[in-house]
Amino acid sequence: MHHESGSPATQVRPLLRVRQVRQFTGEPVDAEAIEAIADAARWSGSSRNSQPWPFVIVRQEAVLRRMAEAGLPQTRSLATATAAIAIAVPQEQGSAVSHAFDEGRAAERMLIAASFLELGAGIAWVRTEIRPVVAELLGLGEDRFVRTIIALGHPTDAAREPKSAPGQARLPRTEVVFHERCGER
Repeated sequence: MHHESGSPATQVRPLLRVRQVRQFTGEPVDAEAIEAIADAARWSGSSRNSQPWPFVIVRQEAVLRRMAEAGLPQTRSLATATAAIAIAVPQEQGSAVSHAFDEGRAAERMLIAASFLELGAGIAWVRTEIRPVVAELLGLGEDRFVRTIIALGHPTDAAREPKSAPGQARLPRTEVVFHERCGER
């Protein structure tokens, strides 16, 4: 498939602009946008197409703030988010690695989808010791837990600012990209 929009590097550039946002304005996220982001996650690939996840959309401010307080500092983005999508994964023996991989794929898809919609999104990490609080708030049974919540909202001006000086955000390409054998250029 040929595109007229430029080089391959130019075509993938929007993906390079996807970044974590953890500070949001009070402007609510449009319900249709939230549903589109959830559908992007729902269509993520999973091991053996198991689709091991219910996605829980949260818009109630009290619930968002309670989850934020419970898990600081890893959940700080939920303190200002106007919506969030939690990924509930099964407590299954022998499937932890594949579920974590699938969960990561869905999470990254949500970050990308939010970026395409000119929204901000950030991963809120739920530490093991606060999982019961989150499970109760989200009505999960004993057979599921949440470790990843995608905070959503409109980024503040400060959140839009680059976090690193130009050229410092990533290791130099020569240190991380090799051809045929690791360590060889």
